[in-house]
Amino acid sequence: MNYINAPPGEKKLRELVAKLNIAPRDIIRTKEPLYRELNPERRELTDDESIALLVAHPELMQRPIAERGARAVIGRPLENLKTLLGD
Repeated sequence: MNYINAPPGEKKLRELVAKLNIAPRDIIRTKEPLYRELNPERRELTDDESIALLVAHPELMQRPIAERGARAVIGRPLENLKTLLGD
């Protein structure tokens, strides 16, 4: 999935987060200047705020994210992909 040209909607993001078994804020690229600009208080966002931020700004999403069945992994480091594909 190309997150910039075809960004996932809220439903898909929630599905990915569930498959990743992590909090939505854990897939936000917090070191990006845009994130710092959009979150000036630098507080921890709620799950709903994190999803809304990613829907509005998909470029802040960690990538790549690979899915296989009921599981997904963030593709960095590469070993994560090997684990997903090796099952």
